[in-house]
This record gives sequence, structure tokens and C-alpha cells, in this order.
Amino acid sequence: MLTSTVCAAVSAAGLGIALVTAYRKRFRAAIRLAAWSLIPVGLVMTGVVDWLTGLVLKPTVWAGFGVLALSALLFLAGRAADRRGGGRKERRAADGAPGRDVVAPAASAPSLGSARRGKPASGDEDFSDIEAILKKHGI
Repeated sequence: MLTSTVCAAVSAAGLGIALVTAYRKRFRAAIRLAAWSLIPVGLVMTGVVDWLTGLVLKPTVWAGFGVLALSALLFLAGRAADRRGGGRKERRAADGAPGRDVVAPAASAPSLGSARRGKPASGDEDFSDIEAILKKHGI
């Protein structure tokens, strides 16, 4: 009963503010305010407010929220354990099963082509330091 009165008062106040806003020639803002202020009365009339107040005041509902929170914490702890202790990729590699990360051993060596095997041309610069960095990173 008290929640219905509070919702009606909030809606009346919102509609009053919407009227003042419309008086100031801000019609779009007034329409939005009127729409927002009709929501509490609509919720009371549909019974949603009574359902929510009954839901909030029951201890079994709070226990259910506690169980859901515990479940979420367990999911997060499981994900954290997978990240720290090794996930599926490491377990698959330990079992000897081939994974998606398998690369041919020769594929990491850069191919220099036939033109780079000899001496560099007179206009070319020496890129040996760049080649060393690329070899270091396996490119």
C-alpha cells in the first residue's frame, strides 16, 4: 500500500516537472519526462511492484542470490586456475596430441632468395642487423 502511494507521488511530481518544462517551450524534453514519470504508476498497476517487494523481503530469495553469487565466484576461480596452471593447450601438448600451433621446423628460417645470397649490389644497404632481429624472433 505504501509503495503504491510512493509511486503515485513520484509520477505526479514527474508530470508536474514535465508541465513546467513544456511551459518553457522545451516540448521534446517534456515528452521524455512525462514518459519516464508514468513508468512507476504503470508498474504499480501491473503488479510488478508488489512482486518485487515480496521478492525482496523473503529470506529464501536472498539465499538464492547468495547461491548464484557463489556459483559465479566458482566459475571465475576455475577460469583463473586454467590461466595460471595451464589451460587446454598445455594439457593437449602434454598428452602428445597435435595442436593447432604445430609449425614445420624449417618454416621459421627466413628465405633470403637467390639475389641476396651473393654480395649486395652497390646501391643496396647492409640489412644484417635487421635480419638478425628477424631471426631472433623466428620470422
